[in-house]
Amino acid sequence: MKRKITLKHIARELEVSISTVSKALKNSDEISRDTKDKVQAFAKLYNYKPNNIAISLKNKRTKNIGVIIPDIVHHFFTTVFRGIEKYANKRGYNVIVCVSDESFDKEVINMEMLANGSIDGFIMSLSAETQAKNDFNHLKEVTEQGIPLVLFDRVTDEILCDKVILNDREIAYEAVDSFIKAGRKKIALITTESYFNVSISRAKGYEEALLANNIDLNDDLVIVLPYDNLDEKQIGDFFKDNDIDAVLCVNEIFAIHCMGMAQKLGFKVPEDIAFIGFTDGILSKYSKPRLTTVAQHGDKMGELSAEMLIDRVENESEETEEVFRTEVIEATLIKRESTIN
Repeated sequence: MKRKITLKHIARELEVSISTVSKALKNSDEISRDTKDKVQAFAKLYNYKPNNIAISLKNKRTKNIGVIIPDIVHHFFTTVFRGIEKYANKRGYNVIVCVSDESFDKEVINMEMLANGSIDGFIMSLSAETQAKNDFNHLKEVTEQGIPLVLFDRVTDEILCDKVILNDREIAYEAVDSFIKAGRKKIALITTESYFNVSISRAKGYEEALLANNIDLNDDLVIVLPYDNLDEKQIGDFFKDNDIDAVLCVNEIFAIHCMGMAQKLGFKVPEDIAFIGFTDGILSKYSKPRLTTVAQHGDKMGELSAEMLIDRVENESEETEEVFRTEVIEATLIKRESTIN
């Protein structure tokens, strides 16, 4: 039984571009007869079957971009979307947004719905379930047909495409180092499940900052919370059972909720316990005390993601092998009353 063959396989075997293979299979006059014969013969030999959905997407230029985000309520994702829309509109593109609600199934359904010829490419951040399942076949099916894709924030090395990420590791290091410089030594980390690539990077920055300052790692000071369920008893017990003077939270919701819980237990913020969270949203700006946060600059991430996608849509080259880029947005630590006495 012959293995399933894709445009990318044919291009690699014949040492031509994916675009050349695609045009040769359509008998395009832009491709020489010799190249068309070789490509078509190879495709026939290996029983190549085109992905009709992806092909329909590839053949049409709609000036529409499909965006799939995990959560529309989260401040970070809304700012990324605004950045995408702002830049896309400047280039004459419209944006269609879908929300996966952290669901693998919804992410796949959204992608299939959009990949029907109505858009020119995708910008997306992976859902929690997709990262937990480690199943990226729906992305591979699109990219193997040469459909442009840009992943942002939550990304995976399994997919070859352009990516835009935050310097999560470095900014987490800076946040913890700022605690230490302020005299804090018993620093806790409140994080999510390890399948989130951003949580892994932020945890590494936390650990490296402690070790660089000769502070031993203490597993008792690290708590892992489900992204969709904040257990008040678990959080309360964490603060009661451990001697903590500072907390780094990997997102804004965790930070606001845990800071409030600490205050209910009688701890003063920042005198007893200082807090830093990620995402400089409305909650951070209006909490009491106001939360010191890592600004992720979602608008910049969105604009850069849109620029990378549209450039790839409009500047496809038949002569050169695809070279994908990973761009890093530099985060900013914004200090407020939750760390400043």
